[in-house]
Amino acid sequence: MGDPALSRRGFLAASAAGLGMTALSACGGGGSDGGSSGTTTIEWWNITTTDPAKGVWASLARQFEAQNPKVKIKIVALENEAYKSKMTALTASGKLPDIFHTWGGGVLKQQVDAGLVEDLTDSTKSWSGSLLSVARQPYLLDDKVYGIPFDMGMIGFWYNKALFERAGISAPPTTWSAFLDAVRKLKSAGITPIALAGKEKWPGMYYWAYLAMRTAGIGALQKASDSKDFTGAGLVEAGQHLKDLVQLQPFQTGFLGAAYSSPNGQAAAVGNGKAAMELMGQWAPQVEKSEGKGLGKDLGFFPFPTVEGGKGSLTEVFGGGGGHAVRKGAPQAAIDFLKFFASAATDRTLVTRTGVIPVVTAAADALTDPNLKVVNEQLKTATGFQLYLDQAYAPAVGQEVNDSVAALIAGSKSPEQVTQSITKTAKEEQ
Repeated sequence: MGDPALSRRGFLAASAAGLGMTALSACGGGGSDGGSSGTTTIEWWNITTTDPAKGVWASLARQFEAQNPKVKIKIVALENEAYKSKMTALTASGKLPDIFHTWGGGVLKQQVDAGLVEDLTDSTKSWSGSLLSVARQPYLLDDKVYGIPFDMGMIGFWYNKALFERAGISAPPTTWSAFLDAVRKLKSAGITPIALAGKEKWPGMYYWAYLAMRTAGIGALQKASDSKDFTGAGLVEAGQHLKDLVQLQPFQTGFLGAAYSSPNGQAAAVGNGKAAMELMGQWAPQVEKSEGKGLGKDLGFFPFPTVEGGKGSLTEVFGGGGGHAVRKGAPQAAIDFLKFFASAATDRTLVTRTGVIPVVTAAADALTDPNLKVVNEQLKTATGFQLYLDQAYAPAVGQEVNDSVAALIAGSKSPEQVTQSITKTAKEEQ
C-alpha cells in the first residue's frame, strides 16, 4: 500500500469538506465524564442516517445503556461521503472515535498501520466464532481481528417488475448486450431506465467496478492495485462499456445533482416508481421505502450481467459489508458494545427491522424477505468476491476511482483517461 501516512492531498481534500479542529479534538476522548458517577461515555460514529435503521440503532444504544448504567453511548451519524471525508481527516490527525464504522480493506489497513486501531483478536475470541467466516474476512489483517461485522452483502440491480412488464421485458437480462436492449425498451416505453445519484460519486463507481470484473476478470483489479497500473486493455474496455450505457441517456433528469438518500434522490426515484432500476446494495429496499413509497411485491433483484467475451462470470460478486472497529486504547465498554451488537438477539433485530443479511449464524432463521434471500443465495454460491474499490484500495486511490468514473459518466473523461488518472494517483501513493 505504500506509506501508511495519509497523503497531503487526501488530508487537504478532507479538510475542505468542512471538518474543523473542534470535531477533530472531540474524538478519542472516551472515558470517565469526570463526575462522581464515574460514567464512561463512548463515542460511536456510523453512517446510519435513514430510518428505520437510524431509529433501531438508537434504540439498541439505549438498550445497552440500560444494561450498563455507567456507560453512555454518544452517536454521531454521517452520510456516506461526509463520513469518509471526515474519517480521512481524523486518521491524519491521529484521533479516531471510540467505535467507528469500517468496510475493512485498504482503508482499515492504513488506520492499523498508523497504530490507531485496537487489535481485537484476544478480546473477542470467546464470541467472534459465532460470526460467519465470509463476513469476518474484510477485517482480518495478518490473521488478526481489527473489526467486527454487522452486515454482509452484494451490489446488484433492484428493479420494478411492473415497469419491466410494461416495457415488454420478460425476464431480467443476464448479458450486457441484453441489458442495453432492456434500457432501450424502457426508454421507448417512456420509462426512465435507471436512477443514479450522480452527486455522490460512489454509486457510479459500482458500474465501472462490475464491468471491470466482467471484462478483465476479478483478479485484474487486485493485479492493477499491486502493480499500480490500471491501464490494462480490460479496464479501458470496462470504461467503454460504461460510456456505451451513458450514451443511451438512461438516467433520470438532473441525475448529476441527485443524492442517494433524499426525497428527490436515487432511492426515492425507484421507490416511487419513477425509474425502473438502480444498482445498489442489499440495503436498497429499506431506503427505497424510507425515502419513497417502496415497491412491495413489484420489487425484484438480479445480479450484474456478464459481458460477452469477458473473463468474468455471473457468480463473481462485488460488494462488502459493514463493520465496527475500535480506536487504540478505547475503554473496555467499547468492546463490550461490539459484543452486544454481535449477539444473536441484536442481529435478529437488525435482520427483521432494518433489512440486513444476518452475520451471526444463530440469527439466520430471521431472514424472511424473499429478495434478501435471493441476495443471500447469490452470496452463498459466489465463486469470487471483490470488496468495494473505494475501500479495497488506499483512500486516495479509491477516491480517484470514484472521481474519474464520475467524470466519465458526466462526459468529461474518456475510458483511457479514467485508467490513466487512477494509475497516476496509485503511483503517487508509493
